[in-house]
Amino acid sequence: MIGHDHGGPAGYGQPGASTGSTYVPPPAPSPFPQPAPQPSAKPRTSLAVALEQSRYRLMVTAAVVTTVFTAISVKLAMATLLAGGGEPRQHVALEVGDTTTNRADITDRNGNLLATSLVTQSLYADPKLVSRPEEAAQKLVSALPDLDYKDVLGKLSGDRRFVWLKRNLTPKQQAAVHRLGIPGVAFEREERRFYPAGPLTSHIVGFTGIDNNGLAGMEQGFNKRLTEEPGTPLQLSIDLRLQHVLKKELAATVQEFSAIGAAGIVFDVRTGEVLSMVSLPDFDPQDPTGLNPDTLFNRATLGVYEMGSTFKIFNSALAFDTGKIRVSDMFDAAHPVKIGRFTINDYHNLHRALTVAEVFQHSSNLGSVRMVQQVGVAAQKAFMTKMGFTKPTGLELPESGWPLVPNPWREVNSYTISFGHGISVSPMHTVAAAASVINGGLFHKPTLLKRQPDGEVPTEQVVSRQTSDMMRRMFRFVVTEGTGKSAEVKGYVVGGKTGTADKQKGKHYQKNSRMSSFLGAFPMNDPRYIVYVLVDEPQATAKTYGYATGGWVAAPAVGRIVKQIGPLLNVPVVDENTPEILNSTYLNAAGSTNWQQSLPPVTAPPPAKGSTVASFPTQTKPR
Repeated sequence: MIGHDHGGPAGYGQPGASTGSTYVPPPAPSPFPQPAPQPSAKPRTSLAVALEQSRYRLMVTAAVVTTVFTAISVKLAMATLLAGGGEPRQHVALEVGDTTTNRADITDRNGNLLATSLVTQSLYADPKLVSRPEEAAQKLVSALPDLDYKDVLGKLSGDRRFVWLKRNLTPKQQAAVHRLGIPGVAFEREERRFYPAGPLTSHIVGFTGIDNNGLAGMEQGFNKRLTEEPGTPLQLSIDLRLQHVLKKELAATVQEFSAIGAAGIVFDVRTGEVLSMVSLPDFDPQDPTGLNPDTLFNRATLGVYEMGSTFKIFNSALAFDTGKIRVSDMFDAAHPVKIGRFTINDYHNLHRALTVAEVFQHSSNLGSVRMVQQVGVAAQKAFMTKMGFTKPTGLELPESGWPLVPNPWREVNSYTISFGHGISVSPMHTVAAAASVINGGLFHKPTLLKRQPDGEVPTEQVVSRQTSDMMRRMFRFVVTEGTGKSAEVKGYVVGGKTGTADKQKGKHYQKNSRMSSFLGAFPMNDPRYIVYVLVDEPQATAKTYGYATGGWVAAPAVGRIVKQIGPLLNVPVVDENTPEILNSTYLNAAGSTNWQQSLPPVTAPPPAKGSTVASFPTQTKPR
């Protein structure tokens, strides 16, 4: 059978296809659009890969930089806008807590500042970080002219990693260096000791070294206390007002008599407190280096001297305290005393026997020797030891001298010691011992620390009250009738004792080289204070008629000091001729303490004519 062809492509039953093939219809078209055929991918070159990697790296770097700058911007905004930006505020520049120092202040008894610590900046460098030492050295010297260029250059060119350039800069100096902006140069916080009173208290307060450690005075003596208790001031017994007066008068005396130095002490006889102490010449504690050692030497405590006739205070007290000698006893002062190859005589021989009162009044060496002959060598040595003359005073200063005492203590030594030669002690020894002689016989260890009003004062009875009472009268007698008349100050009942000692140079004494002194006390009816002045090698003047002894040199200075400090110490001015004052201070050359017996007889004036009133004679007080 012949089939029928329905048409289609060849081979699919379309006309022309071979006979016998099956017809398959074409697939229906897709209702969805078909993607255009993709061309085949070309291989990537190495340049294209490198560019793509670079692009990724730039994007990461940009992201990191953006993050960092965003953080900086936020911090800056917080610091300036949200945290009080603009001009620096005071509490930002200097916090109170930052000024805390590591060393306590030192004050006088009234709270006046004598020493304090200030926070400072010190300049240092790390030479390894200084790129141009020559240029840096020139800049530093221009900002700090006191620096040496070669020294600075040597430090900046060295191999060390730390060198000090200048310690304790002022704020102005620090600012000048800071503006230089030198790499490798920086500041270190330190402390510097500052002394508001300057040289006025230099021998008392002392000074510290570059590292703020005490090197002299109370700074050294209390170095541990000052560093362990920095918040508690160390209060001294010194009164800055008295210090001004004492130094002024000592300086005037040194100048007037062309002396090489002087020392002065104001002492409270009731408590043992040193109220004032001056040694001349003095020094600036801010810069004590490079000075003459004589200026650093404390004549009041470290220097030990033969005190001359002021030692007759203790010779007399010894004589009275043994009970063997009375004030009215007579001693030969006309004939010299010979012992071995030595001859002892008086400066002004009166060529007659003297009472003990006159021995003290005229400062007789011969009378003093006769007195100690009766007392004995052993008793003298024991008494001088009890008065503290064989060891340091125990004052808080490290500058405390050891006495020079004879060993062995022989008869010839006892003779010379009776009038102040042959034994050397410090002025502080003399003052502390003299205080016990007039205050009722109570020895108080001297101190530079203020005692509390209710605190216990260490006390030792060294002489009897009867001896002390007689010594007060002897003190007063020297000023009213003896060698200390120029120390008198009306209303303050001043007493005391002069002293003049030739200085020993080598094995001989130099007559024109002497120590002139006066130990004064007031008021003698109820002693409260001692004022002591010692002048080293004063030269006589026309005003003193060629004399340079204690009565002409030191006694007037004590009088001027008492006149000025009496009101400051609230010592009342009294009438020295009232019975109450005379009963406790009067003494005459004969050794009598009864002032009424010394009054001249007074006869009653004849009654007026026609008067019927009886008249009675009255006694007048001596003036």
